[in-house]
Amino acid sequence: MATRLKLLFLEPFFGGSHREFAEGWIAHSRHQIDLQTLPASFWKWRMRGAALHFIRRVPDLADYDGLITTDLMSLSDFKALAGPGCPPALVYFHENQLSYPLAPGEQMDFQYGFTDITTALAADHVLFNSHAHLKTFQESLPRFLKMMPDHAPKWVVEKIRAKSGVLYPGCRIPADPVALTPPDAHQPPLIIWNHRWEFDKDPETFFQALDVVLAHGHDFRLALLGESGRAAPPCFAAARQRYGRRIAQYGYLPSREAYLNWLRQGHIVVSTAIQENFGISVVEAVRFGCIPLLPARLSYPEIIPAVHHAQVLYDTPAALHEKLIALLTDYHRFERLRADLSSTMSRFAWTRRIDPFDDLFDTWMANRGSTKD
Repeated sequence: MATRLKLLFLEPFFGGSHREFAEGWIAHSRHQIDLQTLPASFWKWRMRGAALHFIRRVPDLADYDGLITTDLMSLSDFKALAGPGCPPALVYFHENQLSYPLAPGEQMDFQYGFTDITTALAADHVLFNSHAHLKTFQESLPRFLKMMPDHAPKWVVEKIRAKSGVLYPGCRIPADPVALTPPDAHQPPLIIWNHRWEFDKDPETFFQALDVVLAHGHDFRLALLGESGRAAPPCFAAARQRYGRRIAQYGYLPSREAYLNWLRQGHIVVSTAIQENFGISVVEAVRFGCIPLLPARLSYPEIIPAVHHAQVLYDTPAALHEKLIALLTDYHRFERLRADLSSTMSRFAWTRRIDPFDDLFDTWMANRGSTKD
């Protein structure tokens, strides 16, 4: 029987996918995991200062068998301050600053990329949330280092590669069969947007697709869910005026059950993201019965089984328009696809994802024991 270990989880950005991941792991783990957090705001200051906050807040590190943190903290700073008593550390990369797209008008601050590099070097094991994310990071790393005018530490590429791997996160969805809500033939299909209201999700392209649909004479209802930052892209307010009565829900729902109720009513979930390293929001929507239309890139080809790629992945805006119109024209034809996709998402339920995460620390402890022998 596996040993129950005591782990410390430091989450410097406790919101969105970071919060979902931390709470999900803790709720399903066979280990004891103590959580220390900071609010999900000022991410740049988190990368620079979270280590200084946590080093004064954490209990005695000698009491822990392992440490977990995510990419928005400088692990190298934390370990330097903690000294030799710091336990083995795992870093989970939800995103990285080497390849994250810049907001309009923003210039790259190289410090954040170097923080990712030193954090990965300081970790005993580095995990990414998809193969696409790991590949993007590994391809970006040597290009990033080439920008240095001299003495580029090229050795870090292989050093980080050797201890990196991929584990898909768990999601707060049922592993058991889900009863899907039958479509209402008397209402237009409900399109779901449940992503962050930020530039990297490219909402402008999404709303352009809806305009094309209307121009072709097709109707829909719309639920605009997802979290918005301090300044949501103006296209959302414009869409609220433009689509009027078609908008059934506008804005983030803090109630998990209210959010899931909209997913259960939904028919189609669309992503136009230019940056997506996993896609918890898509997994949730598909699990509860929405047919996805997703870019044929990023992490989406991993999430969707290959047998369904031709039906739900698109590679151009024109292809998105065509597939969306086809769904809206005769949604009932796609009931089998809807059920099959919902079933495949069950593999991302935390009850089916937890063992590989817990097993990492069991392996570390076993190896540490054999080394001592």
